[in-house]
Amino acid sequence: MADTKTVSGAAYSPAMDAKTHEQTYRGFIRFVEIATGVVICWVLALAVGGIREAWLTAIAGVVAASVAGAVGALAPAVGWKAPLVVGLLLALYLAFA
Repeated sequence: MADTKTVSGAAYSPAMDAKTHEQTYRGFIRFVEIATGVVICWVLALAVGGIREAWLTAIAGVVAASVAGAVGALAPAVGWKAPLVVGLLLALYLAFA
């Protein structure tokens, strides 16, 4: 947290911005979770394209992962679970196709 002893003036209050700091931290953590899931999906899509020679499926996987990341970012209840579904589908395709 901020060092309140060096701030001059009576306008500063630690309670004034603690809630904002917590919201920013939660938002950052949420972004990192979703972005990590999307990047893992992109890597799996590249593996599908490179190993299985299914480049159209790989492109569809990249697009689906990007859309899932946007849905996860806009719907807090969904969050990182949307890219997880795409990642599982890509991993299953990579394993069994």
